[in-house]
Amino acid sequence: METYTLIVLTLAATIRVATPLLLAALAGMFSERSGVVDLGLEGKMLGAAFASAAVSAVTGSAWAGLGAGVAAAVVLALLIAFATITHRGDQVVAAVAINIMVAGLGPTLALAWFNIGGQTPQLDLPGQRFLALVWPWEHVAREHPFPGLLYAELLSGHNLVVYFAAALVPFSAWVLYRTRFGLRLRAVGENPLAVDTAGISVAGLRYQAVVISGMLCGVAGTYLSTAASAGFTRDMTAGKGYLALAALIFGKWKPYPTLGACLLFAFTDALAVRLQGTPLPIVGVIPVQFILALPYVLTVLLLAGFVGKAVAPAAIGVPYSKEK
Repeated sequence: METYTLIVLTLAATIRVATPLLLAALAGMFSERSGVVDLGLEGKMLGAAFASAAVSAVTGSAWAGLGAGVAAAVVLALLIAFATITHRGDQVVAAVAINIMVAGLGPTLALAWFNIGGQTPQLDLPGQRFLALVWPWEHVAREHPFPGLLYAELLSGHNLVVYFAAALVPFSAWVLYRTRFGLRLRAVGENPLAVDTAGISVAGLRYQAVVISGMLCGVAGTYLSTAASAGFTRDMTAGKGYLALAALIFGKWKPYPTLGACLLFAFTDALAVRLQGTPLPIVGVIPVQFILALPYVLTVLLLAGFVGKAVAPAAIGVPYSKEK
């Protein structure tokens, strides 16, 4: 029974850890399907995490924080779009510049505004955070480990953003494969000249995709600082934007395989937390440094040898110049 409980709790933690990865990966999917490399996922998430925590701390409203987080991420996305789509700059360089800028700007503004060491105040008051939603009969279900514990931990007990991320997967698949916008989005990532010849604005479609990416990154960053945590701290994304990009590649730019990759990466992260300080047979206690590196080691191994041939959109990373 103890092992069963541990497994269920690890799976519940996997769902929570996978949420920002999934949101960021889907954000990258829309952007990269349009032909714009989205290496700026990390910076947009971090910027949104700071903006949402700061506004939530000042206003006392998690919803105001969500709006600020989404707005901040969209502004950063538009900066990247302006540099790479309008002026046809290098997409990787522009994204890395945003990542570096936000990594320094967030703690600096937090120190200037709140003067507590480069972080925002703790969000402890009611309404400042997105709290877990309790489903009906959860407490009764806990009295019956199977299947009650599964219901109480895996279905109930998550906040609104987790359920939004889960619903976003089938919705994204529908948009990408069943709508005119999705058809045009995929086309502009494969052959922008054909799209332009059909009288459709390549720049307009790519701007729309980048804005969608910014909105989803804003939700992901808000989740980190006002749901999973209780405030903003320096570098709190901890490479999750890059992990999300790896999950997107592992999922071959498709919604459902990307969901599977995010769950796999999140499971290793959740398992790493459970393994800290726990003695294992034969090997004993695993060093903390190795456990913390486990998700990233798995990412490298999967992408190096097990992902197969991941074919990116043909026009990804290539600035488009309208034919005269």
